[in-house]
Amino acid sequence: MTDAPHLPNEEPAGDWADRMEQAVLDVAIRRAPVLGWNARMVRVACEDNGLSLGDEELLLPNGARDLAALLSRRHDDRAMATLAEVDPASLKIRERIARALSARMEAGAEDLDATRKCAAFLALPTNADLGLKLAWETSDLLWNWAGDTATDWNHYSKRTILSGILIPALTMRWFDGREPAEAFVAARIENVMAFEKWKAGKDFDAPLRKMTDVLSRMRYGAKQPG
Repeated sequence: MTDAPHLPNEEPAGDWADRMEQAVLDVAIRRAPVLGWNARMVRVACEDNGLSLGDEELLLPNGARDLAALLSRRHDDRAMATLAEVDPASLKIRERIARALSARMEAGAEDLDATRKCAAFLALPTNADLGLKLAWETSDLLWNWAGDTATDWNHYSKRTILSGILIPALTMRWFDGREPAEAFVAARIENVMAFEKWKAGKDFDAPLRKMTDVLSRMRYGAKQPG
């Protein structure tokens, strides 16, 4: 059994883990441009913070995947801090989405070399599930900032559509630069607006209500209309 890591002055384990994760991530961002985003980079980043292999396994049981998630969430936090200075109510919906995506792209661009390595890592088939999960998390944050309060199927459809824009937009930003990425986003926002117009006025709950009505009539024996 691996011994628990030493906690200075009996610091709570959660606090130690949170601080150490960020410290390891700091080193990973510096080392990834040369080492790549992989197990070797994780080991070096942990060693630089005085962590044994056992401590590394406790802190980052999924290795480079865990660090990739930490990097994405750091970029999410950075983007949200930028967006906190903007009142979304002062913008049209298309402007909100454009502003949100731009903030997220530039948040990752601050660590551009490391972000490129992480993006290549997430593009591997074995990591595609994680990449999709992280894109969904980001899309959820951006839609929440934009004022979306949907709790029905629209909640999921909006985040699915935005994830489909976010992934290629980020990839373009990392490897092609800001201008092509911004142009791509502008074009794809038209897709979002087309979807919003398409669903406007449609009663998507009607089939569910009809089914509920039929089941109710069957349960209570009410006469159904002929």
